[in-house]
Amino acid sequence: MASKTEIVEFLARELPKARCRVEEVGGGSATVTHEIGPGDLRPGQTVFGPILMTVADVALYVAILGEIGIVPLAVTTNLTINFMRRPSADKRIVGVCKLLKVGKRQAVGEVLLYSEGDPHAVAHAIGTYSIPPTR
Repeated sequence: MASKTEIVEFLARELPKARCRVEEVGGGSATVTHEIGPGDLRPGQTVFGPILMTVADVALYVAILGEIGIVPLAVTTNLTINFMRRPSADKRIVGVCKLLKVGKRQAVGEVLLYSEGDPHAVAHAIGTYSIPPTR
């Protein structure tokens, strides 16, 4: 298991461009946020889809690292996302991950994405990570 502090330091060092902030991690779950700025918007003033995918992927990675420790080579093997409603262009995106399975070689989790302060999810993602045999 890795602590929130260890994960934050690891992400700052290894994924500095991800721009996601770890809010909570532990118990097979994680919550991350992403500030939205003008560069994150597509025409129509809506949040660019790859931003939502990034938040989902980082939330999943953080939840997994919280369970298995810092394993840099744990990698995404599948990420499916359903965009359900338009996110707010002026509020942080919040990704809430719940792990469904953590095995020796694979982890699966789901992530609900929200515009901060809105109880209705803007997207739902399911992801699978491959865990290398070195742990």
